[in-house]
This record gives sequence, structure tokens and C-alpha cells, in this order.
Amino acid sequence: MTVMKKTTGRVTLPIEENFLKETKELMERWGADALRDSDGTTMEEEMKRLNAKIYTTYFVARGRNAFAEQHPEEMQQLYLMSTYHTAVDTELEVDFLQGYFTEQIEPDYRHDPKKWWEVIDRTTGKIIESSNWELNQDHDRLLVHDATPWHEYTVSFLAYMKWDPTQMYNHITNDWGDKPHDIPFDARQPHSNQFVKDYLQDWLKENPDTDVVRFTTFFYHFTLIFNNLGQEKFVDWFGYGASVSVAALKAFEQEKGYRLRPEDIVDQGYYNTAFRVPSKAYLDYIDFIQKFVAREVKKLVDIVHESDKEAMMFLGDNWIGTEPYGTYFKEMGMDAVVGSVGDGTTLRLISDIPNVTYTEGRFLPYFFPDTFYEGNDPVIEANENWLTARRALMRKPLDRIGYGGYPSLPYKFPQFIDYVEKVTDEFREIYSEIKDTKPYSGIKVAILNAWGKLRTWQTHIVAHGKSYKQTYSYYGIVEALSGAAADVTFISFDDVIEYGVPNDVDVIINAGDAGTAFSGGIRWKDERLVSAIREWVYHGGGFIGIGEPSAIHHQGRYFQLANVLGVDKELGYSLSTNKYVTETLDHHFITEDVTTYDFGEGSKYVYALSDETDIIEYSDGSIRLSTAPFGKGNGVYMAGLPYSHENTRLLMRAMFHAAGKEEAFNKWHASNIHCEVHAYPEIGKYVVMNNSSSRQETDVYDGSGSVHRMTLEPSEFIWEEIRDEG
Repeated sequence: MTVMKKTTGRVTLPIEENFLKETKELMERWGADALRDSDGTTMEEEMKRLNAKIYTTYFVARGRNAFAEQHPEEMQQLYLMSTYHTAVDTELEVDFLQGYFTEQIEPDYRHDPKKWWEVIDRTTGKIIESSNWELNQDHDRLLVHDATPWHEYTVSFLAYMKWDPTQMYNHITNDWGDKPHDIPFDARQPHSNQFVKDYLQDWLKENPDTDVVRFTTFFYHFTLIFNNLGQEKFVDWFGYGASVSVAALKAFEQEKGYRLRPEDIVDQGYYNTAFRVPSKAYLDYIDFIQKFVAREVKKLVDIVHESDKEAMMFLGDNWIGTEPYGTYFKEMGMDAVVGSVGDGTTLRLISDIPNVTYTEGRFLPYFFPDTFYEGNDPVIEANENWLTARRALMRKPLDRIGYGGYPSLPYKFPQFIDYVEKVTDEFREIYSEIKDTKPYSGIKVAILNAWGKLRTWQTHIVAHGKSYKQTYSYYGIVEALSGAAADVTFISFDDVIEYGVPNDVDVIINAGDAGTAFSGGIRWKDERLVSAIREWVYHGGGFIGIGEPSAIHHQGRYFQLANVLGVDKELGYSLSTNKYVTETLDHHFITEDVTTYDFGEGSKYVYALSDETDIIEYSDGSIRLSTAPFGKGNGVYMAGLPYSHENTRLLMRAMFHAAGKEEAFNKWHASNIHCEVHAYPEIGKYVVMNNSSSRQETDVYDGSGSVHRMTLEPSEFIWEEIRDEG
């Protein structure tokens, strides 16, 4: 890494008790100008007097057990579904708490289960009349009468959540022993609603040294349920399950004009994850919760501003209803958003947020004992995190960076302290050069799925920052784009149906497994959608399908845009029809300088519709990469795209080919796939970056048609002046 000039500012450091001297040292070395506490730490008075902005963590709906215990009826609630139970006779006893952690949840018997619970015959999908089942509350059992033998049954039940999931996770991870369990209470309930405002006003008076109130976060935690062993059972970073209550259901019916079923929330046990094509009822519920949360958050933010303090929102924990790309976010009046940065995608998720004064990223690794232990080298994770995040910084920088956890842990690793010192200086240099400067983009791409802009930079996330076998082949797309010289937008199927494809879009990408919200599932049966995209591509647009794009079996097609892509997938229905087109090209623009690439899990049994399809990669009896003309436009098919430097280059070349802009590909360009060029015409500069941990040589195309050779040391970047073409 290049030795940077020592700078200060734009860095937030976590604190820890009895660590004052070392904190001063870290502040000086890392140039930190802000200090923050964390869950489980308290800032000492001496630290508050240091020359730094003070962030104080504030929990709105937990951490006030004295109040919560006085109003147990206002604990947060959620709908849960039992495991499937098979009837072997006409009477079936269901242990509906089986597999759940009873330290976290308890059944809600305060509200009439006959009205608010639901028993379903999962073999037929029929609701069992409430007169045909009864509860044994003493033993938490439900008895189904007149059951049909060998049918499966589930119980959807309301429960109270009596332990906040994040505090529970931290409690277990850090072995907090007998520390009290934080009880979450519901701001929709009358006592709680008044309490959160009154307590905040009193708290602000008691914390005059606080400059930034770091809300962590507001009312409703993303869905995180633990099993009977205290392990994560179900986690959905977008889950609205913990926002449900009888009060919410009644208010929803009054506002929307119809009543939700428990099934609208439990969703056959899928709980409406972001991978499910959302129903109208669930979209209405999201809108309903967001509107309520925005209104109530605005009241709290106003109280903070009246005390001349800033309001910062942590993008995580209790963030449900505050989605920053949603309709109502701007109404909250937040000053800042801070979130965890695990890679380039999560950085852009934060840095692109509109309607705030500044954004901040909490970099990894977290200062917890699961990383900082004897024998481990935390610099490895820190370097990987920085190199992936830095690509995205070059496109849209955060305003600040920081870390979390207990600083005494990394303090025992001098090489890590040295490395972060270099990172913070490097961040400040990048920021000072390009803040508020629009980078050059050679192409504009729209990611098309069911969520559109609401989930900007959030496709294929299960649990924030974690990779899964069935997602990494698609998540790599947004990771590649997060730091690429491309404008990226996110559009929904409804957007296309109502407004068409935006005029400035060059390429559309639709990617995902069949039936998911990201591929589209049943939405592709809408003739308006397929017709709009076919017309757009025919007149010159580019369409890239990855995995199982536009996939639903309908009218003899599986890929509903098979005619655009030039390929379809064999389901076993057309095995009697010969498929002769399997010959691959010797050369194609898309793979011109990419010798190795990876399609991940990759969809199988994809075949060409005709000899107009150019097959670029074919293996194991399936097309992995191909392209086909459609009118004046092009369709490109890929089996999958995990993130790598090679795959990033492959995707960029595919986009330029699909858009018919091959001649513009080398305008600002590095020939070495481990390097990238970012140009900023407004300030007359460009930067050449080595995104690897090894020395690299590359040809650099400088935007004027000239090419020169450069050598970059590991992780190095070099600024250059843009030559006057005149």
C-alpha cells in the first residue's frame, strides 16, 4: 500500500472502559475525530472530554426493562408457524412451540387465539374452522379434531418476543452470563408510544455531552428467531415479522380496507423473505408499516434536533420500516445513516442513500473475540474488506468510516493497528479528491426484479453480509457493479409495466433462480411486461439474463424471454426434440481478454433455440455463456456470476456487447483484470487502482485514445492528470 501523508478526521473509533490512554493513541494514529459506545459499553467522563465528536448509542424500544416489565401486554409480537405435523388418526396434538427458543418467545394468550390464530391443512391448503381445534394453554399444545389421517397440519400463532434478538446474539457470543435480557416493547401501543418520547427527552437532558444520537435503530427488529438450542433458526434481514401485533392488524384493516390473515405473514413458513415474489397484501403491509414508522421516527428526530444534536440511524438491528430507499424515508429528517460494510455492495448500499447529510460505514472486522484471538491474523480480513470496499468508494464515497466492538482486542495486534492507520489515511485522500464529483461511466445498467429501487443494492441478501450457496452466483453481479465504471439503477416489474424502460438505460439485467422475486416467477406471465422488454430490446436495447431469467413454465416456454436470449431451459418435456446447436465460437468480444471465469452453481440444461445463437461457453451438455441478436438489440445469457476480478471483466464486456457499444469499451480502461481505471472529468483527474495484494503491470487507456504501461505495487493506486485533448 502506498505510504500516505498523515491526515485526520472522518473516522469513528469505538470506546471501552479503562482504555483511555490507548484510546488517545488510537485516535492519533487513525486520525479519529469521533468516539462511539456500543452495546455493552459505557463511555467514561474522561473520554467525553477528549477532542472528539461523541456518538451515543440509543435503543428506542429495548434496554428499558423497568418500563417493559410494567407493561408486559405491550411486548413486541410476531406471527410464527409450527413445524408440519402429520395426522395418523382423526385427532392430532400439535406442539406448536417445538423447535423454538422459549427464552425468546412465549405464546400470546391475551388475545383470543380463536380470532387471531390459524390452523391449516397443508395437504389441501384449507383453513380448519376454529370450532375444530382447541388449546391446552398449560402445556402449550393445540388439539385438532376431525383431522384427515395422513394430511399435514400447521399452526400459525401469535407470540410475544421477550428477548431482543441482537442483544440475545451479543449475549451468547460474548458470554454475558447473568446480564438481564432486553425486553422489546411496541411503539404502536399507547404506553410505549408515550414512553419512547418522554424517555428520550429525559435522556437528552442527562447526556449533554452527546453530539450524535446513534439510534440502533428504532422500533422493529428484522426477523431473527432462535431455535430451542439458542442458535439462529430463521433470519431475514428484510423481515417485517416482528412488526406484527393485534393493534397493527386492526389499524391495517382500518387503513387498507381489508383484514390480513396470519398466512399473509407466515407465508407457508417462508415468512415473505425477499426471495419470495411479494403478494399485494404483503406489499400493502410493508407500505403500512413504513408509513407508521416514518411518522413516529420524525417525532423522535424532532426532539433530538430541539436539543441541538444530530440524529443518526444504524442500518441494521431494529431498522424495519426505515428502508432508506423507500417512499417515506425522507420524511424522517435523519441527519446521517451508518451501516456495516462487508464489501463493495454493502458500501454502495450506504453511500448511495439519499436525503441525509452524511453517510458512514462500519468496516470489518468487528472487534470481537471471534476474530481477535491468538493465532489468527485479522489483517487478512481487514485487507480483503478494504480492497473490495475501496472499489465502491471510487464510484460513490462514504463521508465517514469507523469500526465497532472492543478496541482492547485489536490493540494486542500491532500489525492490525498499523494496517488500519494506512487505510484511514488512504480513505481520507480518496474522499478529498472525489467527494461530490461524478465519475465517468461508459454504460448504464438497470437491475430488474420485483423490488426495484426499494431494495437498491440489496439483491440476493439473506443475512446481511453473509454468502449462501444458492446466492453467491447472483450476488456477484451487484458486487462487480458496485465498483465498476457503470451507472447502476434498480427497477421493478411494475416500473416497466407502468412507465416502460427508462430512456437512458443501455442494458437490463434479470438474474436469479426461477420463482424468486429476483427472477420474477409469476410476474412473467404478464403480457405487458414481456411485450415491453421485447420491444425495447428489438429497437436496440441490451438484455442480460443470468441463471433462470424470466423463468416460469408457460405456453411452451420456460424462459419467457427465450426469443430475446436465444436460449431456453430443458425441463424434461422436450427431450424428444433434437437440439443440434452446440458448437462454440473460437473468439468473441465478451471473452476477448478473459481466460478463466466461473459460473458458480450455474443453471443447467440450457440449450440454443437456433443457429442464430452464438455459444461462447458450453459444458456438461449445457450453455453457460451465449449471445443472440434480437432486432437491433442483443440478448446475453450467463449461467451464473460469482464475484471475482475475472467475472467483473466478463460482465463489463457482456454489457458493452449487449448494448452495441463495443467500440467504447476501452475509453478509460486497464488491460489487467486486477486493475481498474476511474476517471473524473470534472476535476481533470483519473486514478489507476491495483485491486489485488500482489504487484501488477497493466496497459492504461487514458480516455484520449492513448495507451501507456504502468506498474503498481500491491493495493497501490496512482492519480494522473487528464490530458487536454485540444
